[in-house]
Amino acid sequence: MPPGLTTDFSSDPAPGPLAGKHLVLGLSGGIACYKSAELCRALIKSGATVQVVMTEAAAQFITPVTMQALSGRPVYTSQWDGREANNMPHINLSRQADAILVAPCSADFLAKLLHGAADELLSLMCLARPIESTPLLLAPAMNREMLAHPATQRNLAQLTADGACVLGVGSGYQACGETGDGRMLEPDELLEEVIAFFTPKVLQGQHVLVTAGPTYEAIDPVRGITNLSSGKMGFAVARAARQAGAEVTLVAGPVSLPTPRGVVRLDVRSAEQMWQAVQPLAQQASIFIATAAVADWRVADAAAQKIKKDGSGAAPVLQFVENTDILASVADSPRARSGQLFCVGFAAESHDLQAHAEAKRLRKKVPLLVGNIGPATFGRDDNALLLVDAQGCHPLPRASKQTLAGQLVASIAQRMKN
Repeated sequence: MPPGLTTDFSSDPAPGPLAGKHLVLGLSGGIACYKSAELCRALIKSGATVQVVMTEAAAQFITPVTMQALSGRPVYTSQWDGREANNMPHINLSRQADAILVAPCSADFLAKLLHGAADELLSLMCLARPIESTPLLLAPAMNREMLAHPATQRNLAQLTADGACVLGVGSGYQACGETGDGRMLEPDELLEEVIAFFTPKVLQGQHVLVTAGPTYEAIDPVRGITNLSSGKMGFAVARAARQAGAEVTLVAGPVSLPTPRGVVRLDVRSAEQMWQAVQPLAQQASIFIATAAVADWRVADAAAQKIKKDGSGAAPVLQFVENTDILASVADSPRARSGQLFCVGFAAESHDLQAHAEAKRLRKKVPLLVGNIGPATFGRDDNALLLVDAQGCHPLPRASKQTLAGQLVASIAQRMKN
């Protein structure tokens, strides 16, 4: 490596994805208000500042004291709040915000917004906001029948046409005892949506195919060969690509990670299954990011039954065959060679990162190779990356894998533009 370049690439912690953003978090009446407490905390941990505004109905489900403690700011509940010198909190608070997020947004509040009703502070603020500079994000929450009602569906459609961003709903058990659509999205899902809303859409119109995690090569029904990849980096890349506006398909090896919101996921187990899944998908993708730690070899003939010890002390003899090199095969396809498919490889090394990464990039014939030291990152939430292309090596200092994924996506977008 060049002088001064280490595998840690240490730097100060990166700011959160919402750093510098000031959000008004509006709560209308509904049992989902209990989720708003965790959402408020999540937004702040991601770097945002949060001003909570509650309707009188919301205060029946969660207290302003709770939201004040979590946001670190006094909560506004009345348009007549005397703390504002001009007695215009609906003007002042909306002008200070980068966005207004109403979560939960009840069926009643949706109807208010549609008709421009403004009989309390939150609806008044939504009506008085500068539409061009203060976007409105809505997280509906209601009973399944209320959501399905034609009036609600008309309201949602018209609010979307009017420029509001409706974040969708979850499905499952509801407080009333029924099951179906209408639950407010979980706090982590809403956080993803808010981050995606503010993320520059540098991959808009692109179809990104990502592989992630390890593969598992069976020896017999109860034993196999795998590696220490957790899949966290690949899942972070898939999430970052979707937040950047891409359509994303994720082919995942055997990992226990939640699917990033808005990402289509296919689960596979072995290297051969991953290859079979990737082949047709690569025909539709414009970017292929191979983060998966794919096994180089598999057992030629996996035993149908568990291999038993025979008391001799002799270990069974296993014959191996080489798996298809997924990255090299895709990079050598006609679409990749013609420039229709931009291929990015990953190299998890144990030593001599730069030398191995440079050699692998040339061997795989990819325009960009991302290297890291595997033992220093497997299973962790942070990493340090080395981007290797035809112009040389570009270190990305240690940061959270999600932060690095965003930087990698931005780098890919810039390379495709050039």
